[in-house]
Amino acid sequence: MILFVEYPKCSTCQKAKKWLDVRKISYEDRHIVEKNPSEEELKLWVKRSGLPLKRFFNTSGMKYKELNLKDRLPAMSEEEQIRLLATDGMLVKRPLIVAEDYVLTGFREKEWEEKLGK
Repeated sequence: MILFVEYPKCSTCQKAKKWLDVRKISYEDRHIVEKNPSEEELKLWVKRSGLPLKRFFNTSGMKYKELNLKDRLPAMSEEEQIRLLATDGMLVKRPLIVAEDYVLTGFREKEWEEKLGK
């Protein structure tokens, strides 16, 4: 079973969810604002993904811009960045697919097709 972490009002999340449903891929749904990822989850997910931590930030979000993170992130340690991500689900890139051996950030259909293969 995969974990689908989303913000239901996000059009990209809605598109990704429909993509999963059409392919009859089972998932556990999680609202990113109601249950924001913890620091421990984020550390594990970043490691499992093999992606740079920056890919976990919702760089197009209002909160990201409001906090001027484009300029602030480079000066922050990874630990500080993870702590910040764990404070607010709106800072986290979505949707997220969390599986046993991989994590996908955002919805890139080709990448999802390769990993989920249906």
